[in-house]
Amino acid sequence: MEKRSILHMLDPTANNSPFDVNMALDAGFDVLMPYSNVKLDSVNRLTQDAIFSRGPAGVKRTGIFIGGRDLALAMDMLDACHQSMVPPFEVSVFADPSGAFTTAAALVACVEKELKEKHGKNLQDSQVLVFGGTGPVGIATGIIASLAGAGTILVDHLSVEAATDIARAYNRRFGCNLSGACASTEIEKTQLITKAEVIFCTAKAGVQVLSATVLKEATQLKVVGDVNAVPPLGIEGIKRNDLGAPLIHAINSKGAVAVGALAVGNVKYQLQHTMLKLMLETDKPLYLDFREAFIKARDIV
Repeated sequence: MEKRSILHMLDPTANNSPFDVNMALDAGFDVLMPYSNVKLDSVNRLTQDAIFSRGPAGVKRTGIFIGGRDLALAMDMLDACHQSMVPPFEVSVFADPSGAFTTAAALVACVEKELKEKHGKNLQDSQVLVFGGTGPVGIATGIIASLAGAGTILVDHLSVEAATDIARAYNRRFGCNLSGACASTEIEKTQLITKAEVIFCTAKAGVQVLSATVLKEATQLKVVGDVNAVPPLGIEGIKRNDLGAPLIHAINSKGAVAVGALAVGNVKYQLQHTMLKLMLETDKPLYLDFREAFIKARDIV
């Protein structure tokens, strides 16, 4: 009889995400084992306990999911899992801290598609701003956009030093080319967006980041994407279901269009489901992060 599938869910925070638990069950895992407050130095022991207890056939029905909120820590835990494997005792591992990797991949893929279809342009050499750029989704969005060739700025609402430090840290880690900026006032936001072609808004829910007054000062804007589904939305004039609809307040940017939170969320849901099912269906172990997520998101859109 085939062994039941098990997903071990490692989370460095106090609680595993109910969203991730639901997604894993719906993707087909039979048994979920959540672990909270997991330290990096515990990953080796937990991984080897998982792989050596099932035999070579059982490891094909076993996976590890890494959550939390810290992107760097999640990648360190993913690396620690990888280093703990002893082939043929080796299982697939998927890191998606705070859903940031799948959300960011879905956001960038949706915006990229509209950029190509509406303006005949690629992310390569586009000028990109990420508002809310120092949070998990913002950082992941910036990394993906930068690795796709965009000139990408992570925008923080409090500190240019914080944004710059984060940009430098992830540039070293992934070989991207991020820079940092701060914009807390309408004047600072206006100065930043004058030459922006793409804007990603990944700020916290219920906060309007870009007003109609600021948007009308943009002259090169082509596509905006917003992941905030809680009123007021992050970008004034955008609608949750927008997918290539005109951005009504960008009156000085010809043909500017919007991608709303529910359009992004639909792709994110499909993407996370796809990534989890890959772990069950693969014949060889997979190590999945934002890079693989973006490849699959491009396929979905």
